[in-house]
Amino acid sequence: MGTLTLVRHGQASFGAADYDQLSELGHRQSELLGEYFKRRGHRFDAVMTGSLKRHAQTRDGIARGLGGLPESQVFEGLNEYDSEAVVRAVHPGELPRPDSPDIIRQHFRLLREGLLAWMAGSVQPAGMPPFTEFQAGIVAALSHAQQLPGDVLLVSSGGPISTAMGWVLGLAPEAIVALNLRIRNSAVSELIVTPRQFNLLSFNHLPHLDTPELASSITYA
Repeated sequence: MGTLTLVRHGQASFGAADYDQLSELGHRQSELLGEYFKRRGHRFDAVMTGSLKRHAQTRDGIARGLGGLPESQVFEGLNEYDSEAVVRAVHPGELPRPDSPDIIRQHFRLLREGLLAWMAGSVQPAGMPPFTEFQAGIVAALSHAQQLPGDVLLVSSGGPISTAMGWVLGLAPEAIVALNLRIRNSAVSELIVTPRQFNLLSFNHLPHLDTPELASSITYA
């Protein structure tokens, strides 16, 4: 029996031309998480990540704080969906730059609508696989983790992590999307792994940011 620790990447560059880069705060969140693991004496026997830059940067930040990690095993199935494509599937008109609270709220309302339609199979976002294939890639990564000995660190994004939780817990699409939209940057979720099953231990917690002076470091996008 081992533990699978799923970590969402640190804060990326929401609203920028290239979202797939950690912000300065995102790098710091990742290092603080590694420092937390080090204080707890938590070591990992294997590391799995998606192939996105923000996944690798988060893994590297954790490694700096922890003092080292095994080499990553990279799985394309742990990559995030294309949020712009999901939104455009239900809102084909012009998408304003998300630079105000009202526009950001509109973006996430459309994202929720698009995700539910994609999961139901009623829309097919451009350049993306059907949701069943997206989910299959995540389940394949979980199955691989199940074969690894000891404790495994998995660094990915909110979509794959919420989909993994939905598959493990048998959740409805609405619940999976709700989890997706509430996962915080660098948040930790844990599954107990046996050869036969996964069991939820924790979800979306931030032990490395749980002090008053770090409250402003808690982010969602």
